[in-house]
Amino acid sequence: MMDIEANQKDATYEQIRACCQVLDAKKGENIKVLCVKGISSITDYFILATGNSDPHLRALGKYVNEALEPFDVETMGTNPNDRSGWTVVDAYDFIVHIFTKEIREYYNLEGLWKDAELIPLEEFVPPIAVNS
Repeated sequence: MMDIEANQKDATYEQIRACCQVLDAKKGENIKVLCVKGISSITDYFILATGNSDPHLRALGKYVNEALEPFDVETMGTNPNDRSGWTVVDAYDFIVHIFTKEIREYYNLEGLWKDAELIPLEEFVPPIAVNS
C-alpha cells in the first residue's frame, strides 16, 4: 500500500512540476504550492498563481492543460469566456487557481488555508542561476 501512495505522490509531483514550470515560463507570478492533504476533502494540493489580465489568466489555464496532456490527466476548468479574474484547472489530486492580483488578494486562499503546508517552489521550478 505504501508503494502505491509513494508512486501516486511521485506522479502528482511530476504533474505539479509541469504546471509550475509552465506558469513560471509564461509569466505567472507569485506561484505557490500548498499541501492541503488531510485538511481539504476535495484535493491534496493547491497551486496558486497570479496573472496580469483576464486574457493572461485564460492563456495560463490553457498552458496548464497542455502541460498535463502527456500525463493523460483529465481536467475540469472554468468557462474560457469568464471575466471573473479567477481561472481554475481542477486535476483532482491538485487544483490550479490563477487569479488577477486584486482577486487573489480579495479571496486570500493563502489565508483561508493557513494551516496548509507551503511547499517551496524550488522543489518544482529550479531557481535561475545568477552570475556574480
